[in-house]
Amino acid sequence: MDGGGYIRGGALGVKDGLIACAGKQESLPDKPEKLAKTVHDAAGLWITPGLIDCHTHLIYGGNRAKEFEMRLHGKSYEEIAKSGGGIVSTVKATRESTEDDLYESALPRLQTLMREGVTGIEIKSGYGLDTATEAKMLRVATRLARESGLKAQRTFLGAHALPPEYKDRADDYIALVCNEMMPALHAEGLIDAVDAFCETIGFTVEQTERVFKKAQSLGLPVKLHAEQLSNRKGAALAARYKALSADHLEYLDEDGVRAMADSGTVAVLLPGAFYFLRETQLPPVDLLRKHNIPVAIATDHNPGSSPAHSLLLMLNMACTLFRLTPEESLAGVTRNAAKALGWKDRGVLRAGLRADFALWNIGDPAELSYRFGFNPCAGVARDGVYSEFAHSSAA
Repeated sequence: MDGGGYIRGGALGVKDGLIACAGKQESLPDKPEKLAKTVHDAAGLWITPGLIDCHTHLIYGGNRAKEFEMRLHGKSYEEIAKSGGGIVSTVKATRESTEDDLYESALPRLQTLMREGVTGIEIKSGYGLDTATEAKMLRVATRLARESGLKAQRTFLGAHALPPEYKDRADDYIALVCNEMMPALHAEGLIDAVDAFCETIGFTVEQTERVFKKAQSLGLPVKLHAEQLSNRKGAALAARYKALSADHLEYLDEDGVRAMADSGTVAVLLPGAFYFLRETQLPPVDLLRKHNIPVAIATDHNPGSSPAHSLLLMLNMACTLFRLTPEESLAGVTRNAAKALGWKDRGVLRAGLRADFALWNIGDPAELSYRFGFNPCAGVARDGVYSEFAHSSAA
């Protein structure tokens, strides 16, 4: 093994949807055709774990192209949000959309990610901000996962923004999130995890902690949008509740990093939002390395701050904008992305884990980060069932 755990001249065995063996071909006890009912010759292609997009807002109504123009004319993301745009404008469009509308608009986004080797995804709610619409979004997430065959985590993000009907009544809205929304949606079996937006244009640390306490009482893991626009000490709060991840983190300080190290909380970096909002405050990558924090990478696909449809592009951005290495970025969409979702059955190629993997028409894994606007994915396997893609061509 060399580099990031690479094996050249490797063999991968699959049985009953699980990886049965992974190693060098010469380590096999016999010829492949004597060991397996079906043998695939990968013909020199690289095999990686299936990619995992561990932070998305994939389901929503409408789009926010007009706000993109406003930012180009000098308006900040925060100014647009405070004037009635931003998340609240998407809430209006999402409330007005039917369940079928939301499914039909989200499906092409998901399929685009799948063609890039994505076999696992997190999908957040948070554009409903009332019980009925949040439930509608989570039902669509359930349907997308079932019909695509992807492993999906459905994350309840009721504490995403303050809906118009609760203007200047944030505490009352948090009470609704904790006392009505979360229990009802959990009882319906729609929630796998709980998130919140702890920020100047989101919710305070105290309000966020109320959400976390309720999630904890229901046995639900938590994660947090933290330190994106300012340092609210959200990452330290997330760490106190053993959060799966803290995400964004541009304004994270060393105290927050230490807290995350103690709790095992994964840092999820979102270069698409950083790029799209033209931010200048870089996340503290060197501190994350110093304290051995696992770093994951995701698209943060959403209509307002990261309308990104390519996880491969995020690998390039993570390297060029945040100075991650190609090995770190690939780990960020495989093993560390799995950690960020609490998934222990995938993310690496190891016997006993789920047989979710992708095949790539590349000469070296660094090419996955090096190129952009190019998709070398030749096929994927989900639970050991292989699907070949015809679009991939040699570089």
